[in-house]
Amino acid sequence: MKHLYPLKLSYVTKSPLWGGTRLLQGWNIVAEGKDTVGEAWMLTVREKDMSVIQNGALAGTRMSDYITIYGGGVVGSAYDGGDFPLLIKLIDATDRLSVQVHPDDDYAARVENDRGKTEMWYIVEADEGAEIIYGLKDGMSAEQFRTAVREGRLSETMHHCPVKAGETYFIPSGMLHAIGAGILIAEIQQNCDLTYRVYDYERRQPDGSLRELHVDKALDVTVPFTDAEVDAIRYEAGAPENAATLAHCRYFKTVKHDVEGAQALVVDERSFVFLLCLDGEGCVRYGGEEYPICRGEGYYLPAGLGEVTLDGGITLLSAQM
Repeated sequence: MKHLYPLKLSYVTKSPLWGGTRLLQGWNIVAEGKDTVGEAWMLTVREKDMSVIQNGALAGTRMSDYITIYGGGVVGSAYDGGDFPLLIKLIDATDRLSVQVHPDDDYAARVENDRGKTEMWYIVEADEGAEIIYGLKDGMSAEQFRTAVREGRLSETMHHCPVKAGETYFIPSGMLHAIGAGILIAEIQQNCDLTYRVYDYERRQPDGSLRELHVDKALDVTVPFTDAEVDAIRYEAGAPENAATLAHCRYFKTVKHDVEGAQALVVDERSFVFLLCLDGEGCVRYGGEEYPICRGEGYYLPAGLGEVTLDGGITLLSAQM
């Protein structure tokens, strides 16, 4: 069937205030007219930000049209036919991102007519001394957090976590968080851009205005997680098969593949698989054809594709429902 083959996808670039130049240097990311790129949306099925098929018989087809024409089966049997489930990004933070939190599905549906946002970060590169904000300090209660924010003492509540390349951080909805300066990450998330900013360092936008904060809603949804509670959510859909399974929650499963030579991967009917190359060069073999892949490129493997072979010297993340 002509619609079942590895689909190389285009990306959408964003240039927020905190973005840098790493993705324009050695990542095969091109952004004409932009000096910086903070985000490259590698898999995006959103009306204003849409991945487009780049190869084969379906080259030039928008992913939304592909799904409409060939049916939800190319997404997977677990797909409910609504919004596409995942959004996958590369994020280059030269400066700090805002301190923020995302609501869960229930709150988002009730207040925003949207879905919530659970996500995970894989640290691809990190400068010496780089850190993230990862939840609240140990022992901090929700009430203590609310009081501190109201009194202008947010900095006293946050857990600052040093990071290095190769680490994974799982961020359930309700966890306060922020990417620090000097970090490049791969982000797997629910397909939602709903963010409640608590603090943004008084930064000005190009027009001189401050970005909107959403303190009241953030206080509604922020949860003081323990490490055990985060891990329980991170693997709630299945215990890790090995250290390569970075997350297996109700929304996505993410696996790291360090490929040297040939490695088989089976794409069953339950879910598509998206491959994001983080390093090296190689190919995806399927049906007697080779599909080259290198750093900064992504392939969508339709649900039900069957067995493919990953080959070469490459580091990949695979993500699926």
